[in-house]
Amino acid sequence: MPDIHIHRAHHLGFTEARKIGYSWAEKAERKFDMECTYKEGDVQDTLHFTRAGVKGILLVDAHHFEMTAELGFLFGAFKARIEAEIGEQLDALLNAPHPVARKSASTKKQAPAKEGAEHNTARRAPAQAAAPKAVKAVQ
Repeated sequence: MPDIHIHRAHHLGFTEARKIGYSWAEKAERKFDMECTYKEGDVQDTLHFTRAGVKGILLVDAHHFEMTAELGFLFGAFKARIEAEIGEQLDALLNAPHPVARKSASTKKQAPAKEGAEHNTARRAPAQAAAPKAVKAVQ
């Protein structure tokens, strides 16, 4: 089986690295339909991820992220693309500003807000639509 190995050093410290590990797990579950199990440790966390044709581990500590994954036969043909995409995701999370803000608010609420004003408009739309109905009911 083809293997993927990705290593990323960082200077974030363990607490911030853990937040990024959780963010990556949530993104993997949402985007790639992975089943993720995150286990916190005293000096290192372990994220196990799996889906049909892929299984792997992401180790998170105060100084680096270390990912290894095994690809099944069908995914083996896409090894370079998969490895590049995972590397880009980790890089994006590592370079994202203020990882603390991500953890303080729920990730599901924070991620759409980063996409732009569309999310904010969607939140306001129901309130704006409800206002005219309330006026009609009073008349």
